Amino acid sequence: MDYENGGLLYEDKDHKFVWLGGEVDLEDKTSGMVIETNQYLIINKGKGILLDPGGLYIFPRVLTNVSMYIGLEDIEAIFYSHQDPDVSSGVSLWLQNTPAKIYVSKLWLRFLAHFNVMEGYERVIGIPDEGMEYKLPTGDILEFIPAHFLHSPGNFNVYDKRSKILFSGDIAASVCSKEEQKIFFEKAEGCVRFMEGFHKRYMASNKACKKWVEEMRKREINTIAPQHGAILRGDYAKWFLDWFENLQCGVDIIDEIYGKKT
Repeated sequence: MDYENGGLLYEDKDHKFVWLGGEVDLEDKTSGMVIETNQYLIINKGKGILLDPGGLYIFPRVLTNVSMYIGLEDIEAIFYSHQDPDVSSGVSLWLQNTPAKIYVSKLWLRFLAHFNVMEGYERVIGIPDEGMEYKLPTGDILEFIPAHFLHSPGNFNVYDKRSKILFSGDIAASVCSKEEQKIFFEKAEGCVRFMEGFHKRYMASNKACKKWVEEMRKREINTIAPQHGAILRGDYAKWFLDWFENLQCGVDIIDEIYGKKT
């Protein structure tokens, strides 16, 4: 695996879960930290579903990497975890270049017009708040699981039962310097250092965290694949659930966020 082209996170004769690489050139000039975005592709019996394929800036790279694994005419669905531009601002280009149906929270349907969605809007499907299932050609199921208020009020994750991989969107995201970039986490202390600031600020509350962890523990998860930063496998996936369940964030630390008054 490499940052430019990605690689396979899971493969059997009918099913693949592909990491399409990470965009490593987006750097916050004020902090020197890399804001990396990951894109993923599930291929089942030759048909594909893209997960958070990203914005306009990275469309050419993602398109090239997707084409290494599957023809654009075989992309049947595109899933967007939420409305942010780094997730979904390339939606009009994907509608123009594939026959895919678009799945996004029903809360964000009317916002897609701001991404110049003119052609193919009839292919956009709103995910209900309670989530839904997506049936693959083999009969396997992808679960679109609610993750509301964990960065976005209309937010979803994807659980692939066959590979036991959870696409977690901004949950489990990490931000680091270029020198410290890893494809997979190798030390738990690094996880905390690269995750804590982001999660404390962008997640709504510990109550929302606990609800999400409660739902995730109903499933067997071998890998957590976030939209930003390193992927968590095995014991690191389990570690994250324990850590996130107890995180104080958002409105829990509202005074800290507003800052102390003098």
